[in-house]
Amino acid sequence: MTVISLPKVNGDRLTQDLSMLAEIGRLPNGGVRRISYTPEDLQARQLVREWMAEAGMSVRIDAGGNIIGTYPGKAAIAALATGSHLDTVLSGGRYDGSLGVLAGIEVVRTLRDYNITLNHPIEVIVFTDEEGGMIGSKAMSGTAVSDPDYYQREDGTPIQTCLERIGGDWSKLAAAKRTSADLAAYVELHVEQGGILDASGQQIGIVEGIVSMNRAAITVTGRPNHAGTTPMSLRRDALVAAAQVVLAVERLAKETPGEQVATIGTLNVSPNAANIVPGQVEMVLDIRDLSQEHVDHLVRQLQETLKAIATQTQTDITLTSTLRVEPTLATAPVKEAIEQACQQLELSYCHLPSRAGHDAQEIGRFTNMGMIFVPSIGGISHAEDEYTSPEQCVQGADVLLQTLIRLDAVL
Repeated sequence: MTVISLPKVNGDRLTQDLSMLAEIGRLPNGGVRRISYTPEDLQARQLVREWMAEAGMSVRIDAGGNIIGTYPGKAAIAALATGSHLDTVLSGGRYDGSLGVLAGIEVVRTLRDYNITLNHPIEVIVFTDEEGGMIGSKAMSGTAVSDPDYYQREDGTPIQTCLERIGGDWSKLAAAKRTSADLAAYVELHVEQGGILDASGQQIGIVEGIVSMNRAAITVTGRPNHAGTTPMSLRRDALVAAAQVVLAVERLAKETPGEQVATIGTLNVSPNAANIVPGQVEMVLDIRDLSQEHVDHLVRQLQETLKAIATQTQTDITLTSTLRVEPTLATAPVKEAIEQACQQLELSYCHLPSRAGHDAQEIGRFTNMGMIFVPSIGGISHAEDEYTSPEQCVQGADVLLQTLIRLDAVL
């Protein structure tokens, strides 16, 4: 039975906000470019700050450049937080990140419209530079890299200068750290950026957790030689061996029970000439799963396979870890609140992992965390034709609203 007394967000208002924000950094092809710390990023941040203030929030910027809008609660207790990011990739869409921020503001507006004051304060957070290094959420979780050169921009601009532009302060970055005493829970609404919801017809995705991200450099070393004069039986062809490595990675991901994904996305061949047998191939392995233990097991299996390929092809193959980001699991109270909200709103849902990184991954390291996904049509994201319908955006915002109301009662 449909419950008609539930507070609902103003869908027209949310849709209008998404359209207005998408005009900042709009590209001729319809995409959006708002790279962190650029004039477009600063303009978007200023607009969102104004909307936060108009919604009745006090607004501050921490040392990491994160914008934090706070809507007061009845009690001086840890806040319930939501939000996302405003920065985009070079040619992004209007929903990635922006939906989570604007839905958070709309939730606060709706609470105000219905004269609802929760026990917990509500924080809406705009995290700094999610696409370029997640320095904002890492500063908040206390995991930011201490070397400023790590965050230097491609054009050489120091991170100190970048943070100063947006009101942050590198020298006081540690002051941005938060704990569970500050935030009782964090719930992020985001477009899926994949095709599971769209293909299955489910309206809402309840995220089980954000997968570990592991990368390794694989180097295959053979012997460069003349392509015309070297018989096939005497070759130590690094590219032939590399091809077997690529197929081995594919088999490992497909044939091992589980939901892991594994990719070889970079391939550099040397000398890379038509008349020379390839002497060396460098590639990058990307492997992800909700269980770090499972990933480590898969890597050990792959290393045994690499030894066999090396022996067969008379090459040397090395695997060196270059990135290891531990997974962050969503916590039971948040997942249950999202599920109950879906049931109350009569929206279909499924449980799924997030295989892309999000600010929630860092915030979940110190407090209760969960994510709500809405469909990305065709599974497209980080592209100008990224699309989630207005109805789907509103459904996600309604689930966010009801989730926060439920968490306010149980935490």
